[in-house]
Amino acid sequence: MDKSLNTAASDSIAGTHAVTPGGAATRDIRDAVPANASSSARSSRAPAAAVETPSTLLDATPQQAGTQTLLRGLAILEAAAAGVRDLRTFGAALGTTRSTTHRLVSSLVQARYLRQVQGGYLLGPKLIELGAVSLEQMPLSTVARPHLEALAEATRDTIHLGVREGGDVLYIDKISGTRGLEMRSRVGHRMPLAWTGIGKALMLDLAAPAWEALWDAARRKPEQSGLLSNTYTRDTFLERMTAYAGAGHTFDLEENEPGIRCVAAPVRDASGLIVAALSVASTIPYMPTERMDELVPVIQREARAISEELGWRAPQPTTRRIKR
Repeated sequence: MDKSLNTAASDSIAGTHAVTPGGAATRDIRDAVPANASSSARSSRAPAAAVETPSTLLDATPQQAGTQTLLRGLAILEAAAAGVRDLRTFGAALGTTRSTTHRLVSSLVQARYLRQVQGGYLLGPKLIELGAVSLEQMPLSTVARPHLEALAEATRDTIHLGVREGGDVLYIDKISGTRGLEMRSRVGHRMPLAWTGIGKALMLDLAAPAWEALWDAARRKPEQSGLLSNTYTRDTFLERMTAYAGAGHTFDLEENEPGIRCVAAPVRDASGLIVAALSVASTIPYMPTERMDELVPVIQREARAISEELGWRAPQPTTRRIKR
């Protein structure tokens, strides 16, 4: 952050609670089927005294003045991201005086981390610039790899990571299983979206007409034209996709490759859009229906973890404010 933020208010911050970064929770893929719980570092703030301090930045540990000022500035950015707009509410969130709060906010405006508009303050263009650079420095496959490895170790099955390329899924990473089985998928390989579990996970946010179009496109591909032609009908596909969209995961029930089943879940970016999907795949003896159901929360947990590293946050319940 710019030097101006670190120095602007250092002369007026004595005697208040200090700020330290919070620790991140750890996960263990070997746990029994985990709960479908998601977390968010942000919490909504109510006006004035009801506003909570950003829990990841503020505690009672003494800090040096420069560090305290820096972390207070970061806490203001978190509060602005949560909807705080005015100096009074910023001050209530941080426990700072009006003059200290004004100096901090003014420094953030000057450095373009905040922008002043009619009615208060919003996050500034500097954060957009830094966010774009952050995304460029965090390739999807690099972020996802530790989570794929965790799934592979926990399940011993084949793990895929894929992205959408038109009407196909493009495999960008794969970890082969350790059960002595090999599948035809490979990094750089493409398959129709509608015929694979991982492809269907990439389609979850689409409308039914788009599902139909992609199913028709898959049927026209010569290598897919005869696969399960009598059982995997458009109606069956649409019925399953409707159920998958409500559940947040997908199955491959041998639609793509005879004898192979998989469980898949979508990965989202900071905007909430599906940008990738991952899957766990194996042969029928290792993928009975019961085990597929057990794998759903496991793969969803890893998909959420990747999504959070890409900037996604789970939607928070909204509360209605009572007008006074």
